[in-house]
Amino acid sequence: MQEEVENMKPELIEKELIPTLKFTNKAGVEQSSDLMAKLIEATTLGNLHHGKVAIIFEDDQGLKQVETTIWCTGGDYICLKGGVWIPINRIRKVVF
Repeated sequence: MQEEVENMKPELIEKELIPTLKFTNKAGVEQSSDLMAKLIEATTLGNLHHGKVAIIFEDDQGLKQVETTIWCTGGDYICLKGGVWIPINRIRKVVF
């Protein structure tokens, strides 16, 4: 899976555009078993050090990448700075 994501070219977008994206397809994407641990680590990085990570995810139109701070990780969504939400089941990878 990791090679698959690295071989694909996600569209780099600004965090402010995420609320305009559609996540109507409820099907999740293939994820690594340690994704939740990485999201929690990235949340700690964001809260303690305001460190940014790259988040590779899929909306209904395809693969996207955003570089930002994760402020909160819940059971179904992550919250980015500014109150922007991404469904966890659509996240492919987090890169530190």
